[in-house]
Parts: sequence; structure tokens; C-alpha cells
Amino acid sequence: MLPGRGRNGRAVRPVRLLGTRTAWTTVGDGEFFCPGCGGDRNYQRLTGRRRFTFLSVPVVPRGETGPVVECAACRHHFGTDVLDHPTTTRFSAMLRDAVHTVALAVLAAGGTCSRTSLETAAATVRAAGFDDCTEDQLDALVDALAADTGRVYDRPCGTGLAIELHEALDPLAPHLAPAGRESILLQGARIALADGPYTPAERDVLATVGAALTICSDDVTRLLAAARTPS
Repeated sequence: MLPGRGRNGRAVRPVRLLGTRTAWTTVGDGEFFCPGCGGDRNYQRLTGRRRFTFLSVPVVPRGETGPVVECAACRHHFGTDVLDHPTTTRFSAMLRDAVHTVALAVLAAGGTCSRTSLETAAATVRAAGFDDCTEDQLDALVDALAADTGRVYDRPCGTGLAIELHEALDPLAPHLAPAGRESILLQGARIALADGPYTPAERDVLATVGAALTICSDDVTRLLAAARTPS
């Protein structure tokens, strides 16, 4: 750096002889959850080319950098792994669909749906975001699932049912705190208990739910026992 003096003789900011500069190129865009802003924002995916500079003038290529994700609001740069986190809107939809799938799985495992279990399931699903869900709709869906010859619902957590649960819960589990994962399991447990003690098929379904939510078997047992205790 070269020091300098202003007209009044005072020292001025030194001039940087050598440095680097990055020229960014946009290669994609979309919406993401910005960890800097704490909400859903638009982003640009950028790649860059670095150059040495002499007196702030780019002169010699230094290679590529990135890619990075730039928030359109705060302009901060993040690693591309931030795109693995769902947006708030997407996360809400995933959570709603997960609760709906768990409710249907528990009802299907219970065989003929009692009115109390249907009422509990419908209230749970409505609380998760399906505001118009009714007991009759759930009953019809369970009947349709049982009649679907491409799925196996005639034994405890058959292959088709387990696949449905894992498809709904596996992508969601990494983004939930332990309390959130336990909450989904407990909601399913309360649906199962609405018409009496757990049946073997219901226990099997709830064990599958726990496994998909990465809850260890000991904790699943503890939570299923806790759900039986009146609050």
C-alpha cells in the first residue's frame, strides 16, 4: 500500500497496490429460506471468477470460486447447502401432509373406524392445516386405501403403508427439533387410543412412524406409554 497526504497535510487512506476481485455470474435463481433474514426470500445462485488487481484494475486470472447463494434482500452470500432447507411455505405443507398421512395410517391399521377415532383424527388434521377435513372424508379415504389392490393394508404396517409413511416423514425429519418429531408421533398415538387400547397393528404403524422420524425404539415405547396417561 502507498500512504498519501491530503491537501491539508493529513494522512489519507492508503492506496492498495495488489488485491483480488471476484466477478460474479448468475447461473440460477429461486426462493429459499434465508438464514440471515430469517424468512423466505428470493435468491440468485452465483459462480465467480477471481482476478488479481493492480491499483484496483483486474489484471491476472486467479481461478474460479463458488458457487454461492446470494439473498436478494440482505445480499449476504451462503453455501449452496442452504437450499436443502425448505422454505417456510414448503415446510408448512410438508408438516401438514405428514400429519395427514400418519392419521390415515393409524386409522387404516385400526380396521373399521370408530366415530371417536375419526373425530380425533379429523381434529388433528384440521389443526395441522387442512381446515376443511371432515370425519366422513377420512373414512372415505381409509375405505379407498383398503380397496386399493396396489397397497397392502391387511397386515400390520404392510409394505405399501410403510412406504407412504417414509415418503411423508423422511424428508421432514431432519428439519424438525426432537420435540416436533415427538409431537407427530403423539398425535398418531392419541388417534389410536381414541377408541381403546393400542391394537398390535396400531403399535406397528406407530413404531414405523417413530423410525421414519428417527426416534429410537426406547423413546417410541416411552412416548406411547405417556400418551396413555391422562393429562
